[in-house]
Amino acid sequence: MELEKAAKKVKSFEGNNLAGTLSDIEIRFRGANRVRSEQLRKKFHLGSGFISSALELKRAAAQINVMIHAVGILLALPHILDDDEHIEYLSLGAGNTGRQFDLETDKRVAEFKFINWQGGPEVIRQNSLFKDFYSLVEYDSPKMRCLYVLGKKIPLRFFSGNRTLKSVLSRNNKLEREFFAKYGDKFKVVCEYYAFHKDKVQIIDVLNILPEMSYGEKT
Repeated sequence: MELEKAAKKVKSFEGNNLAGTLSDIEIRFRGANRVRSEQLRKKFHLGSGFISSALELKRAAAQINVMIHAVGILLALPHILDDDEHIEYLSLGAGNTGRQFDLETDKRVAEFKFINWQGGPEVIRQNSLFKDFYSLVEYDSPKMRCLYVLGKKIPLRFFSGNRTLKSVLSRNNKLEREFFAKYGDKFKVVCEYYAFHKDKVQIIDVLNILPEMSYGEKT
């Protein structure tokens, strides 16, 4: 019930279009002094109650993302496992679980990226996607390696692009040190590393088996 109240407050502020609402507020605040700013704040019902509601929804959304990741994997399992394949472990939670991959069986290791790709820069998402691809490539095992994504078009565009590896790895010091210690200057951009290793990892579109996971965005 508290979440419902919080959602109603946020929706009331958002109106039919958040961008339009914010544009209107920007215009109304133009030239305002301290007193007028306070009057306008009250007019738009922007108090501590509103920000608390927005933060409550943000906390809930973070948990929703974890649940989507976990349930998405569980829904996919009956579609991707062979009849004689057995799960060795699952890692469904967020953060460092002590397990290297989301799934390991007696036949495969797998990572799942349920990202709602928009097609813009999305550098943080790209960094995370590359980390998972790299981990699968470098895993010392004869097992099949699978990277499951929501739509292959945008991930493959990234892997075929010329973003520098220094940029992709710059926010993960441990991974950056490991990568350059192993490869030095052999690869300078993402597409070079991907072209060299792409046959090691199957990139699989989850939407082919779970179309209900589509966000309705470009895939």
